[in-house]
Amino acid sequence: MKTKVYLSTFFLLLFVFNALLNTTTAQETKSTTLATPKTSGYAPVNGLKMYYEIYGEGKPLVLIHGSYMGIDLNYGQLIPELLKNHTLIALELQGHARTADIDRDYSFDAMAEDVAALLKYLNINSTDVLGYSLGATIALNLTIKHPELVNKLVFISSVYKYEGWIPAVRNLFPMIKPEFFEHTPLKTEYDRLAPDTAHWKPWVIKLAKFDATPFDLGIEQIKKINCPVLIIKADNDGIDLDEINEMYTALGGGISGDMAGIPKSQLAIIPGTSHVALMMATASLLNVINPFLQKL
Repeated sequence: MKTKVYLSTFFLLLFVFNALLNTTTAQETKSTTLATPKTSGYAPVNGLKMYYEIYGEGKPLVLIHGSYMGIDLNYGQLIPELLKNHTLIALELQGHARTADIDRDYSFDAMAEDVAALLKYLNINSTDVLGYSLGATIALNLTIKHPELVNKLVFISSVYKYEGWIPAVRNLFPMIKPEFFEHTPLKTEYDRLAPDTAHWKPWVIKLAKFDATPFDLGIEQIKKINCPVLIIKADNDGIDLDEINEMYTALGGGISGDMAGIPKSQLAIIPGTSHVALMMATASLLNVINPFLQKL
């Protein structure tokens, strides 16, 4: 029992260390290369005042961030590159960064509907969507619930069901507490951007509870997805390899391309990296994201 606790604590320390490293790099990038959005504001959606930023020109691409993060922390390195070929719509989810929390429990359905409502507010009828971690599962749920909105989906470092995380990660989620993030850039960024910085502790408790809640978007629902999906994972992502195979197979992959042809969906495994550190692998990500989004 003690061994399991020690392993979980060690994993948590690695998580915080990687988050700190990712945050520092993103902040350094922001100060030198991150473009100024051409438009930003707050959209009234489902009781939220959802913060968003718009960059660049071209086909629309929505960016949905991961847990405890926001636009700058999650996409500080990717935005300057992706805006070269896309109109980027970067948003901040309920309680994250500049979007205040409301008296509503977290759910994948609610957050997918928030994104759909933002697109309606911005008069965007269809778009490509890219999500990371929590944001990837929200993007997947958006694709399932509103297939007419999503042209292509980039699904980075996440799962379609709770059991897709390996046991060490599932053991970690219930242990997360606000004090674990004190004196880290994640807390510093919250204090810099949040409309109500006093809400930090109840918000972390609320989000951590949601992260530890089992869910399953349904493999049969994934089989019904018609748009191309690019699955991107780190080779040490904390995600069960069987879950990756199951999801990719449901999307038409895992076949003999020489015999049956190459499927429209794709799978990329980025070697030598981890769940959080993957978002610093800018060149590797762009090498697979750009060709996928540009392919007709």
